[in-house]
Amino acid sequence: MLAKEIRGKYLEFFKNKQHKIIQSASLIPENDPSVLFTTAGMHPLVPYLMGEKHPAGRRLVDVQKCVRTGDIEEVGDTTHHTFFEMLGNWSLGDYFKKESLEWSWEFLTAKQWLGLDPQRLAVSVFAGDKDAPFDEESYKIWVDLGVNKKRIAKLSKSANWWGPAGETGPCGPDSEIFYWVGDMNKIPESFNDDNDLWVEIWNNVFMEYNKRRDGRFQKLEQKNVDTGMGLERITTVMQRLNDDYQTELWLNQISEIEKLSGKQYSENKKEMRIIADHLKASVFIMGDERGIGPTNTDQGYIVRRLIRRAIRYGKQLGITQGLWTKEVAKIVIDDYKDIYPELEKNKDFVLEQLEKEEMQFSKTLEKGLRELRKGVDPFVLFTTYGFPIEMTQEISQEEGLKVNFKDFEKKMKQHQELSRTASAGKFKGGLADNSVETTRLHTVAHLLLASLRKVLGEEVSQKGSNITAERLRFDFSYPEKLTDGQKTKVEELVNEAIQQDLPIICEETSLEEAKKSGAVGVFEAKYGERVKVYKIGENGDIFSNEICGGPHIGRTGELGRFKIIKEESSSAGVRRIKAVLE
Repeated sequence: MLAKEIRGKYLEFFKNKQHKIIQSASLIPENDPSVLFTTAGMHPLVPYLMGEKHPAGRRLVDVQKCVRTGDIEEVGDTTHHTFFEMLGNWSLGDYFKKESLEWSWEFLTAKQWLGLDPQRLAVSVFAGDKDAPFDEESYKIWVDLGVNKKRIAKLSKSANWWGPAGETGPCGPDSEIFYWVGDMNKIPESFNDDNDLWVEIWNNVFMEYNKRRDGRFQKLEQKNVDTGMGLERITTVMQRLNDDYQTELWLNQISEIEKLSGKQYSENKKEMRIIADHLKASVFIMGDERGIGPTNTDQGYIVRRLIRRAIRYGKQLGITQGLWTKEVAKIVIDDYKDIYPELEKNKDFVLEQLEKEEMQFSKTLEKGLRELRKGVDPFVLFTTYGFPIEMTQEISQEEGLKVNFKDFEKKMKQHQELSRTASAGKFKGGLADNSVETTRLHTVAHLLLASLRKVLGEEVSQKGSNITAERLRFDFSYPEKLTDGQKTKVEELVNEAIQQDLPIICEETSLEEAKKSGAVGVFEAKYGERVKVYKIGENGDIFSNEICGGPHIGRTGELGRFKIIKEESSSAGVRRIKAVLE
């Protein structure tokens, strides 16, 4: 069964169970600084898991594009990927454990769906601890479905508990489903998740608790179900393979790398997997609706790291022709353009960025090589020139240079600890915590956009935003620097709207009706059939009219005083405002 068919069957199955199909959200999270990328299907749905009403209803299903960067170093084996697609279905305060587990089992085992052999399946449930009891309900449901008790593992919180996304928020036990990929004659009678031949294919998360700031867990009023199944992994299972990179999701890219290098995948698996994975992830990040090219900060830094790592492994394979990464990128775009048309739409930007980065990295390598021959500390080479330590090792061996790698490891460890500490502070909180501060700043972003459009012209549109509890960062389309007079006027308009204590009214309507009413939205984004429109104002005097998912306060008078801290360039044709509420 091909991935395309699995995607289709999954959506069809849950549509038959009264779920509304929603489109994949952007890979670049809107208003959530707690993560660099959308790492799971639940990220775009956090406000609705917290109680906001979703325009499509209480049962949802989608295929979400995801990027995870925590295990870039792990890529190179058969199952790790930086970019992947997550099949997910949700219940927002509707059905709970019984339906979730029964439907998971039905989709996996019924002949008309995936038709997997139940004898090859095993499951796990939460064993219980001081915070929450043993998940007896899930255990009993599995037994009723005919799962052998020896195949139901009771595991601790580290294995069978999800969340919360931030320091506080919704969380709960989960129940995972595993598939035996080994020889059927050697399948163990009892299930042990330590055995690598048991591959996790589905996770059912039951959000029934709220973790409070004091560390205690209280029962949630709205209980949610959040499930996920990785498309790459289930495709491999369905094709009876033991290597994800042998499915059609990777074969064309691998084939191109073989052609470029003149080498065979069978003899260079690790290198070719890394190149294919890293370039695919880079293409998806750069080709996103909110696409980001390589830079030295945040998401752009990850893109740069991925591209450069791919180039380095290309060198190891002996790929000598210049500007080759875009040849692999073209294959990725071609393979996925029917599912994700934004890749084709942003193709020129993706290829241009790859070309620039490859040329720049080539110069970096030359410079690094000269410095290495002069005896420069490899740690300085790495942090200043972006010269990979693996290359330092290779070149020093080839040229007989002495390098103190123990000193490098020690400095690198300190550097990583500092980075992790800074990163933890930087990405703490955000809308995942749904705090009053972030809700107020999210609301004032509507007033800011409306004011910018009044001062600079209706062609101004939002290009992204990032909110913490302390400040708002807002990107918008405009070709030049704002004058002091323009900034003052924008500030005045926002503060006037706050002083007028305008009501904030939410209406649910069709996308067409929202457009007709003049609601502002990112129309290249994929909205569903029904949307939420937030209007600020009353009696026909509307200050702001915008399509948005929330959360919002009730009246502008609750906001305080708005102040622009800084206005600067974000990228070509895009300006950035940093602002606070005092």
